[in-house]
Amino acid sequence: MTEKSAHSHHISQQFNADLDDIKTRMLEMGGLVEKQVADATNAFMNLDTGLASDVKQGDNLVNSLEVAIDEECTIILARRHPAASDLRLVLSISKILSDLERMGDEASKVAESAIRLTELGGLPRSVLEIRHIGDHVSGMVRNALDAFARLDIDLALAVAEEDKAVDLEYGTAMRSLVTYMIEDPRTISSVLQVMWALRSLERVGDHARNIAEHVIYLVKGANVRHVDIDEMAATVQE
Repeated sequence: MTEKSAHSHHISQQFNADLDDIKTRMLEMGGLVEKQVADATNAFMNLDTGLASDVKQGDNLVNSLEVAIDEECTIILARRHPAASDLRLVLSISKILSDLERMGDEASKVAESAIRLTELGGLPRSVLEIRHIGDHVSGMVRNALDAFARLDIDLALAVAEEDKAVDLEYGTAMRSLVTYMIEDPRTISSVLQVMWALRSLERVGDHARNIAEHVIYLVKGANVRHVDIDEMAATVQE
């Protein structure tokens, strides 16, 4: 039996059903978080306080799902004592849940910055950096979840590589905003909200990379946290 098929076959049909349930629920939670990130970006770009409030409310559901699904993982570990690939699957899901919950927190922070920026009267310039990075990290979240669903380690590696691009975009945007504040100190309060929103979006990208690393661990059994992209690629190609 191949590594991938080991994740979909087990002597106990009920165990299979339990594993399928936590996988499905985690992916549904991931879809919700992806939407939260996209909505938070749109709320910020359009200064839509109604949508921003919806994102903040939605974070409560994300938190509840994380607790409920993680509890299911704990029950499976206690009752089934899974081994090998099954154990890696449950542990990976538990870790991915944590990353998704933190993404939800970051989306909520972006929404909060949108509300505060609206109260400050917005910005006298377009902030396309938010749109670009927001769209970028939303795509990373989607691809990381797809990589998990398909056990696609090549796609997982691509997500990790994308995180480097986001980091570069983030650095460029922050330097531009610092220059803008220096040129017009009256905008400092507003620009700080943009900077905090960008920081939250950059962190979403970090968590998407974490999910990609969990996928590689799940399929290859190798811990690729805290290694550079070259080492990660070598692990994927083994």
